[in-house]
Order: sequence, then structure tokens, then C-alpha cells
Amino acid sequence: MGRDHMGAARFARLAGAGLGLLLGSLSLAAAAAGQERARAEAQFGQGEPQAAPALPEILPLRERAEVIDRLLAERLKTILPQIMRAEGIDMWVLMSREYFEDPVTASMLDAKSMSARRRTILILHDPCEAACEGEPIERLTVSRYGLAGLFEPSWDPDEEPDQWQAVARIIAARDPASIAINVSDATRFADGMTKSQYDAMIAALPPELQGRIVSGETLSTRWLETRTPGELALYPGIVRIAHAIIGEALSARVIEPGVTTCADVQWWYRERLSELGLEPWFHPSIAVQREGEEGMLDGDTVIMPGDLIWTDFGITYMRLNTDTQHLAYVLKPGETEAPAGLRAGLANSNQVQDILTSQFGVGLSGNQILARARKEALAQGLDLSIYSHPIGLHGHGAGPSIGFWDNQGGDPRGRDLVRANTAWSIELTSYASVPEWGGQRVDFRTEEDAFFDGEEVRYLDGRQTQLTLIGGG
Repeated sequence: MGRDHMGAARFARLAGAGLGLLLGSLSLAAAAAGQERARAEAQFGQGEPQAAPALPEILPLRERAEVIDRLLAERLKTILPQIMRAEGIDMWVLMSREYFEDPVTASMLDAKSMSARRRTILILHDPCEAACEGEPIERLTVSRYGLAGLFEPSWDPDEEPDQWQAVARIIAARDPASIAINVSDATRFADGMTKSQYDAMIAALPPELQGRIVSGETLSTRWLETRTPGELALYPGIVRIAHAIIGEALSARVIEPGVTTCADVQWWYRERLSELGLEPWFHPSIAVQREGEEGMLDGDTVIMPGDLIWTDFGITYMRLNTDTQHLAYVLKPGETEAPAGLRAGLANSNQVQDILTSQFGVGLSGNQILARARKEALAQGLDLSIYSHPIGLHGHGAGPSIGFWDNQGGDPRGRDLVRANTAWSIELTSYASVPEWGGQRVDFRTEEDAFFDGEEVRYLDGRQTQLTLIGGG
């Protein structure tokens, strides 16, 4: 396929089916947030996405790298000042050794840096003491190699061979009141400094600076969970890619009833992603529920007419992740729609989605949202389980969880507060007795990606409200 490699126009070719991202017109570092958000909001779909939407064009690797670096520059410029000043942190020191990256450091590497080099140390310093609106955070790299101009090189190994002494010199010169490092028992996203590196840093610092060290736990969470206007403009198209691939998988192009197994579809997903130059962040799931059979059937189970198919599928693209669960029904000969009991079961899960998303509020914990949603859903006679989570730079992202499939009560991982400008995987299930299956209890799992702006939750590319149908005339 021919393509133009020159100029900003290359950024306009990501999306299709009415989801043009117009990245060529974005100045991610300088555009007003309100303008970017308005552009993104025009792309949201609140209802049902197309049953088999067209696949947006996938950018070549070189063009992806340029988008990734522009998004990273936006993140560094906008998120860092906000969170460091909100948390009262003067300095944040991040450290990663090659192939053993701290989650935050990994997210700050440019698109051509596949991993930390040797030992990569980043120092983020807020030099502003008053009237700081618009003032930048100083970004330094105390490393042998640079990072695409995003951090200022601040160490010459030939002049100062000891890397940690260089760190100590930089810290002492700035005399910060607090020094955050990523050591945390509460979250994996802020526990990236190993003991050996902590010991080396402490040995290099004078006692008066050692006493200023604090955990970067909240900084790490807020850095990773916050979505920028540029990311928000991109995210609907990424979810559309995932929806399009699911549409292919749950179709007669892939599934031949009586022949195709669940495992066949799982590996079709993997091969299809490889063809497209995309990556999954987990191995796709496919299983069926069948009249007269208990539970989920997977693996070498052959997909048959009358089966209710469940899939769980997620991709990573432009460093953003998707996580989607959809349901499909394989029509029996003579059928033109799924049994009414199955259709009603999906409608119940949509009702639980509505209840859950209506409970979101800034300053509420994940546990509070879970308890409120469950109380309302149970009062409406729904049989449910909620296990939603943040999503973004990681599939199971930083931030508070809202329930777990194996714990519908309060959980330590749900104690953190929900914040605005965060993305969510609205993941849950409801159960219903299906009359056409002799009253069999069926599991209607669903999962869609959404964005919370601080006031309401909106799906990035709609949600499934009707069963996908396979077979028939």
C-alpha cells in the first residue's frame, strides 16, 4: 500500500468508519485542553457499535513512533506539573536497569527506546515555589544515553564515573524538601526501585537528604491513570480496531459451526494481530455455553449451532490498551434471531452497566462505587458480579479497582479514590435463567472501555446491546 511519509498529514490516517482522528491538525503540546476534549467528545459512541465495523487503517511503525513521542511530550508537559504540585512533591527520582523497568520509567521512554539502557535514572524537579501555573517541571536524565530530547542529559561519565554521585550532586544542588522514589507495598505500579539500587542511592546521599525521601506511590498512580486530551482523541479509534477484529472473529469468516473449535478462534486472533503488526496484552479467550451443559466450554470444544459464544480480547496500540468482552449466538437451522431468554440476559448486563456507570463520582473510592452499584442492582432484582478496573498504559491499569470476581465486598485494592480524566474497563456479568434452555442459569459477561471526565462515564466506541449472530440465511 502506498503512503506518504512526509509531513504531519501522516497522522490523519489512523481511523476509519467516521472516527478520523485528525492528528495532523493537533498540536498536542500546545493546543487548549478544551478544544482537544471537544474534538474527542465528538467521536464518542454511547450506544451499540456496528456489529462488524470496518477496520481502521493501522499506522506503519515509523508513524506510530512519531505519534507516541508526541503523546509522551504532552504527558510530560501537562501531567507532571499537575500531579507533583497537587501532591506537594519537589523531586521525583526514577531508576530502572536494562530489562527490569519500573512501570513509570518504562512509560517515559521514547518510542525508539525499547528498554532502559544500562541504568537509566530520571530526575523530575519542580523549581517553582509560588505562582506556578504554566511553569514546567525540570526533566533530567542521569544516564549515558539520551531520551529523544524529552529529558536534559545531566551526566558525563568521563568527568564523573560514579553515576550515583552524579545523582547526589544534582539533588544537593536543588535542595528539595521532598524526594519521592518508587517504593510501595500498596501498588505494583510504584514499587520499581530495587533494594540494591535503593541502597546505592542512600549511600550516595548525605544524611540530611536521606531524611527527605518519601514514597512516590500516589505520583505513580496519578501519572499512569491520567489520560491527556491527545490520548483521548486517539483512544476511540483504538477501541474501534479491537471491535472490528472481534467482529471478524465472531463471524462465518472465522467460525464454521460443527468444525471450528474455541482454540481455533483464539489462535486466529493471535495470527490476525500478527498480520496487522499489533500485539495482544493477554492471550484471547473464547468459550461457549450450551443448553444442557454446565459452565463454560473451551479449548478443543467444537462450536455448534445453538451455542452462546463469549470472547475476551485486548490489544496494545500506541501504548494504550483495550479490554473487551462480547457475546455471540450461533443460529440453529431455521432461526433468524437468538432465543428471547438470551437476549434478555444481555439486556440485564446492560442494565448493570448503566447502574455502575451512574455511580461514578470524583472522590469516591472503588469500594464505595461497588457497594452503591450492587445495592441498587440487587434492589432491581439483578443477579450480578462487578469487577471493573482502570485501563490505559496497562491493561489492568493503575488506580482503584471496583470489585473482583472473587471478592464482591470491600478490597484493599479498591480503597483509592476515583479521579477525573481516567479510562475504565467496565467489566461485569449478570446471571439469568433462560426459559428456552429449560431454566438453565447462564452467565452474560460483558466488558467495554470507557472514559470518566469527572461528571459522567462515556463509552469510547459504544457498547454491545445486541447479540452478534453467526450463521443463518
